[in-house]
Amino acid sequence: MNTFYNLFLVLGVIVSIVFSGLVFLTGKGDAMSGSGSIRTSYKGKASFDDIISRITLGTGIAFMVLMVIVDALGNRLFVK
Repeated sequence: MNTFYNLFLVLGVIVSIVFSGLVFLTGKGDAMSGSGSIRTSYKGKASFDDIISRITLGTGIAFMVLMVIVDALGNRLFVK
């Protein structure tokens, strides 16, 4: 059980670093504008910004799921 905890913790750290890097590199400074929708061009092909937005969303969700798993495993291991 301790091995799974360490594995998920390491995966969480890696995903958080990737997520933070994507957020900082793709930030445009208009976070408060409220235009967070994913757009496509007229022909329907996704642009590079749309792909990065989807990857950022996926890594954010993966980070949250991993941290919930780490919390559940930590509570089972360390709280008695």
